Amino acid sequence: MRRAPARVLEPADVRRLYTHVGRLRHPLRNQIIVLASFKAGLRACEISQLTWPMVLRSDGKIADALTVPGAIAKYGSGRIIPLQLELKKALRQHHQASGSPRSGFIVQSERGGAMTSQSIVNWFAAIYRDLGIDGASSHSGRRTFITTAARSLSKVGGSLRDVQELAGHRALSTTERYIQGDRDAQRKLIKLI
Repeated sequence: MRRAPARVLEPADVRRLYTHVGRLRHPLRNQIIVLASFKAGLRACEISQLTWPMVLRSDGKIADALTVPGAIAKYGSGRIIPLQLELKKALRQHHQASGSPRSGFIVQSERGGAMTSQSIVNWFAAIYRDLGIDGASSHSGRRTFITTAARSLSKVGGSLRDVQELAGHRALSTTERYIQGDRDAQRKLIKLI
């Protein structure tokens, strides 16, 4: 039996999630986890392995893009993702608060090492449980990112291939499976026919 896909969150739920994690211990780290998932579409394994060189320019400042090397990506699907402004700001704040390191893991555990992929999965599960958001998982941010990007394509003149590249999918059919349909948009389309 196939599991249901991770829930795509509405913007209000994402804001509530972001605000909630900002009130917990390690607020900057927590907000980066959320933003990396929802604003960059990163998988739990990619979030856990993010290092400062992946987001820094040669002068040590936060770059305009995040480089996901094939070594941490599923199936070696490395990619470059432009940094969304809110994520860039959070990274800058976290970088400064951490003493402006040029190496090391961005998302660290209580002991100072990298969080494991499973730790990220468990962290999201606990947060969603605390907030009473059913059907969501660590993959909800990625699925929300891909769905939102696909729905925004007509505004920027892009194609589904652009979303595929941002997601790091080998096949367009994989990207298509992530995109949740919009019943309201479907009703509006039918009225135009």
